[in-house]
Amino acid sequence: MRDIEREDIQIIARHSNWSKESIDTTLKENIYNKKESWQKFLKLFLISLGIGFSTSGVIFFFAYNWADLHKFVKIGMIEGLIVVLTLVVLFTKLNLEIKNILLTGTSVLVGVLFAVFGQIYQTGANAYDFFLGWTVFIAIWVILSKYAPLWLLFIILINTTVILYAEQVAQNWSEIFICILLFLINSSFLISFIISNKFFNFKFPVWLLNLIALASVFNSTIGLIIGVSDQLNITFFILVAITSIFYGIGIKYGLKIKNLFYLSIIPFSVIVSITAFLIELSSNAGMFFLITFFIVASVTLVIKNLIDLQKKWIN
Repeated sequence: MRDIEREDIQIIARHSNWSKESIDTTLKENIYNKKESWQKFLKLFLISLGIGFSTSGVIFFFAYNWADLHKFVKIGMIEGLIVVLTLVVLFTKLNLEIKNILLTGTSVLVGVLFAVFGQIYQTGANAYDFFLGWTVFIAIWVILSKYAPLWLLFIILINTTVILYAEQVAQNWSEIFICILLFLINSSFLISFIISNKFFNFKFPVWLLNLIALASVFNSTIGLIIGVSDQLNITFFILVAITSIFYGIGIKYGLKIKNLFYLSIIPFSVIVSITAFLIELSSNAGMFFLITFFIVASVTLVIKNLIDLQKKWIN
């Protein structure tokens, strides 16, 4: 049985004679953070900060002493740290959250190891090879740990790999096609995480879903802006079709779960795209006046509808 959430309390309160005092008590017991919760948050935050500073220290150590270190020392120290941290994660009885933080730091060190190896032996590999190897070698940890920050690192690495591959190898790929590819990749992760939250035990946090949704909308918006100034070729119309389908699903899903985030980023993406199209049509004073009026009116309308929806859902 899942824990009671704020939305559950709001729904019950609207359709029952639940007293205000009981609602306040339930909120304090199940929703509001207690002293222990803040202590746990600070503990994990400081541990994460310590792991982050330690990883940064390792990177700066090698950068400062690069010329004076033997290549065995350079590689051996990082491999040793990776092995030690992995053994700590596997064979100690530390809190699961602490283990996940250590595993995230270890995943960063894997990238440092690849970078050091490439600098020592000058393999001549492209930059995308570095990020691809990094992504592949932490994939099992990401899947098994089910830790949101580690998933975020994994998704960032995948996006970076695709972008660098397009720049260094697939130079015939158009910018719009790259935006379509990134949009589909991030949207696929978002849909998979939403399905996981609904049908499986593991719950991905809202902040991760929102970040991925924002990345997806960002890529589609950039593609649409580029497309309107690129003579409206076939790739652009494919992007418009895909974006329309996903945006429609996003709006419907946002209304279903009563999430204003999806209902705000999608309309603003549409506004930006239409604005880019109008600028491409003409750049005279009359058009800029029309664009200004359009932006003010459309943004005002979106905000008004969002406020109305919020009031409707609360009441």
